[in-house]
Amino acid sequence: MNIKKSIAVVCLGLLATAPQFTHAQVAAVNAKTVTGGDLVGRWDLTVTEEGKERASWLEIEISGFKTLVGRFVGAGGSARPVSKILLDQNKFSFSIPPQWEREEKDMVLEGEPTADGIKGVIHASNGKDYPFTGVKAPLLTAPKTVKWKKPIQLFNGKDLTGWDVDGKKNQWIVQNGELISPESGSNIITKEKFRDFKLHIEFKLKPKSNSGVYLRGRYETQVIDNDPADHPNSHLFGGIYGFLVPSEMAAKGPDVWQSFDITLVGRMVTVVANGKTIIANQEIPGITGGALDSKEGEPGPIYLQGDHGPVAYRNIVLTPAE
Repeated sequence: MNIKKSIAVVCLGLLATAPQFTHAQVAAVNAKTVTGGDLVGRWDLTVTEEGKERASWLEIEISGFKTLVGRFVGAGGSARPVSKILLDQNKFSFSIPPQWEREEKDMVLEGEPTADGIKGVIHASNGKDYPFTGVKAPLLTAPKTVKWKKPIQLFNGKDLTGWDVDGKKNQWIVQNGELISPESGSNIITKEKFRDFKLHIEFKLKPKSNSGVYLRGRYETQVIDNDPADHPNSHLFGGIYGFLVPSEMAAKGPDVWQSFDITLVGRMVTVVANGKTIIANQEIPGITGGALDSKEGEPGPIYLQGDHGPVAYRNIVLTPAE
């Protein structure tokens, strides 16, 4: 055997006996060694816009050996990919193009670590600057077994007892046991807050209308009249908006009653739409656009979107976990 072959054999032997690492293990090592590695993770952001606090979310992860990438959720819209996060000494920044904004200008986020988390400024597409603070998002690890309490009727079929609206215009009415938003206006929110639960809810949409069921007031399950022949995605019927894609399209179309049976335990969600399991025990990474707040470690209400067109709800029953 010549010298080159001997070297090749030795190298192959070393590779065969070397420890094998998963992508997750490599990422964990990189997070400790790459500059800015302490930024890696999910962040619950609170943004101050025009004197009001708005919920936002940021995820930072390492792609390969050292490049930082991520996802961002603003006060509205869905999760947007961040192709590269730049580091300059102790500060980080990135830009993303407009989503639902009417302006052409990119949004730019600039931030830095603090003793409690991160802070910075969002230079919005409209030319305004909005300060933000952020804390690491909780894991919300789900228990292995869950015991359920007695079901609660969230809507009594007679009036709006137990509900509040979040805007100046209250267009919600009750007719024939139905909770109806005949036109775009305010969202409606339960007074009571919940942590883990099973929710049954029925709804009916007008053609091309759009609503949403927010779990803990933070995670939107999409209620929309899209074509039942559409290929499923996270922005259409039954998706966890911007994050989780249903396994099939279960929509029935407009002007007929449909249903969701949703189980949320920790971050793990199951969605059964019209009797079909379309999301099976998947993790919700973070808040979706339109969330009431970004305090993911706290209980939250059920809220129904009423600002995207006519919709009716009925038979809203929640079974809380002990």
